[in-house]
Amino acid sequence: MMKLIENKQQYQQLQNLIAEIKKSFFGSEHAVEMLIMALLAQGHVLIEDVPGVGKTTLARALAKALNCTFKRIQFTSDLVPSDILGVSIWDKSKESFIFREGPIFANLVLADEINRSTPKTQSALLESMNEYQVSVDNMTHPLPQPYMIIATQNPMEFYGVYPLPENELDRFMASIKIGYPEEKVESKIIAENTPSINVDYTSTVMDKTDVLQLQAEVSKVYAGKEILEYSVTIIKKTRESPHLLLGASPRAGKHLISAARALAYMEGRTYILPDDIKKLTKSILAHKLIPKQSLSGQNRNFVEQVIDEILSTTKVP
Repeated sequence: MMKLIENKQQYQQLQNLIAEIKKSFFGSEHAVEMLIMALLAQGHVLIEDVPGVGKTTLARALAKALNCTFKRIQFTSDLVPSDILGVSIWDKSKESFIFREGPIFANLVLADEINRSTPKTQSALLESMNEYQVSVDNMTHPLPQPYMIIATQNPMEFYGVYPLPENELDRFMASIKIGYPEEKVESKIIAENTPSINVDYTSTVMDKTDVLQLQAEVSKVYAGKEILEYSVTIIKKTRESPHLLLGASPRAGKHLISAARALAYMEGRTYILPDDIKKLTKSILAHKLIPKQSLSGQNRNFVEQVIDEILSTTKVP
């Protein structure tokens, strides 16, 4: 069972996918890899970063490279759930109501500046994120597969925003930061005589069927008993930490294992190593944990320090 991936073609597909995205997105390679990891693990991603670092370009480049449908929703204070989910309208010729799909019906949905809408509107995403369906007027509508929400928010804004509730944060598998590009890369971006969002350089290298096949393969990656116990111990310690008001949920633990499976697969393995768990713990857990005291915009840094302490005091199998 402990072996490398035998299907080299699928492994090469992932390398080609990363290369194609990087043709349009000049930012952090780590952010690209984390986004693909979440896709393979069938999870959703929250990108917390300042404006203008390429969040939308990254999402569009991924959709184009996968030949998947893409919709962008600009969240604002006046947005209502039906603007996202869709609405039933009366069809006079058929003398019945028909459902007109909203922008959430796409393979990749970019929920831009998600914290600018009200909690009621934010809650419209909950069913789709957890059950891959939406319910409107007592009718259930399945979402296309593969399906992934990429949400963005600016962590430095405090006016006109509504913090995401804990139950919604818990549904995001991972949170990532893109960060500012290196000086040479930023010079290249500024010199480009193209629109700020341009994915013309990216070509399609996979399709929906390929993604679904990869997701199925990732789900088979082996997680040994020791790995599961190691993960549970980390999760349990977040609940026992004297510094945290809210620890990690069982769903967070499932996210950690699913993400580790994807990371192992991306590195060509059919089994999870303890290092996979350690590498991913901050990205998977930090946004889900709440400190006992608010630290004026420094909550994330503090929570990551708590995670470091937990990892350093947890025996590695």
